[in-house]
Amino acid sequence: MVLKDLIEKRRRERRRAARKKAVKNTAIGAGVGAAVGLAAGVLLAPKSGKETRQDIAENTKKAAGFVSENTKKAVNKVSEASRKAVDTVKDSINDVKEKISEFRAKKQESVEEVAVTEEVTEEVSEEAEGKGKGKGKK
Repeated sequence: MVLKDLIEKRRRERRRAARKKAVKNTAIGAGVGAAVGLAAGVLLAPKSGKETRQDIAENTKKAAGFVSENTKKAVNKVSEASRKAVDTVKDSINDVKEKISEFRAKKQESVEEVAVTEEVTEEVSEEAEGKGKGKGKK
């Protein structure tokens, strides 16, 4: 049951990671699209060469800032998700270790109980043999 839960958790984590990657790619695509749209708008606008160059420089700075900001946000989100995934995996590993320890302890208790039962059985058998021999001698 524990293994099944661990496998299911990993599947969920992979799905989350895939969704986050898709969101990240969408954000990057939107940033690139905005930059291309800005550049196309500036280049196709009916302005003088000097004004167009100034607009291109300004819009390039704006686009670079926009892309940089969104990239930082995406990196932070991915880092956060990675930390959470690592924590989840560590928790799962610790749970499995605890269950294994519990199982080993129960197994050891069972082995000890069997040993005690064998000792008692031997003692009872020896006593029974001793009583049986004592009756035959009288």
